[in-house]
Amino acid sequence: MKINYNVSAMIANAALKRSDNMLSGSLEKLSTGYKINHAKDNASGLAMAKRMNAQIRSLDVANQNASDGVSVVEIAEGALAEIHEMIQRMSELATKAGTGTMTDDDRVAINNEIEQLKQEITRVSETTMYNGEVLLNGNFDLKGYTNNSDVKVITYSDDVRSGLYDITINNATLDADGKIDPTSFSVSFGPEFPTGCSAKVDGDSIFIEGSNGFTMELQITSSVSGSTVSLDMTGIGAMGVQIGTNEGQTLDIRIPTINLRAMGLDKIDCTTQEKAQDFLEKIKTTLQYVSDARSKLGAYENRLGHTIGTLDISEENMTAAYSRIMDTDMAKEMTEYSKNQVLVQAGTSMLTQANERPSQVLQLLQ
Repeated sequence: MKINYNVSAMIANAALKRSDNMLSGSLEKLSTGYKINHAKDNASGLAMAKRMNAQIRSLDVANQNASDGVSVVEIAEGALAEIHEMIQRMSELATKAGTGTMTDDDRVAINNEIEQLKQEITRVSETTMYNGEVLLNGNFDLKGYTNNSDVKVITYSDDVRSGLYDITINNATLDADGKIDPTSFSVSFGPEFPTGCSAKVDGDSIFIEGSNGFTMELQITSSVSGSTVSLDMTGIGAMGVQIGTNEGQTLDIRIPTINLRAMGLDKIDCTTQEKAQDFLEKIKTTLQYVSDARSKLGAYENRLGHTIGTLDISEENMTAAYSRIMDTDMAKEMTEYSKNQVLVQAGTSMLTQANERPSQVLQLLQ
């Protein structure tokens, strides 16, 4: 027996420290609810969990973005629905003005209402907004540019690939009414255009059509003849909604330009029977234009609905994976806590007994 160094007490003290540390760890896990509270607990698990947590939070924001996209589409489509009603009313008025039982004075009165409806369509297109952004004035339509100030890109379809297109415009002369004379007009297409493209004129516009939905509309602001025009179809301009957690995971919402010119209503009136008949012929194209725009917006809304559902499922499953890594199994940890608590009590008792051993030496000295 030795009194200078109580090895038994040292052994008991070391065991008690280990048990106490494990008890402290169990208390921390039970109190926080996490089984990984420090990098030392599980270094690789902590790294994985933090990446997952960042993705979960980003998924939640992406979900909000998609919901905001739905709101944008609903506002735009609601405005288009009202414009649709106004065009229908204009069609009714043109039908009335087109009959021979109406006098010119009657048609003037009818045309006054048509003019008011045209002004209201313009007002709606310029004031329909979301978060301060005007939606229907072309801000979110695809943009295109030319190297000729007398030729403008009005619109083109989603099927037109981004890039440069060369087109030679011959004898695009404007008459007194500002319309292209179709009798002498012709174009030749560069190799960038798909084979079988054709062009036709309507008013001051050139409409180009090709296979697989390839369409363009160009506006001539002054007579052009023998000029090769370079068209820069940027493919940008649509509203990009971030619907994913990584770069490039966006949905581009293209909102067609809604104005009187785009719909063919800028130069129409019903002051005579002949003009009313012409209006009835053109209004079919106008209704189709608005119907196509609403159809696109409806497709975007349906797609965003599925996007939101997918994001909900991804967030749910990612959260479950994060929980499996980070969350404490309370039943299992409570068992560990009880075991460690008993070990601490036993260690404390044994350390007490070990500390008493040196005093037993006194019995040898009696």
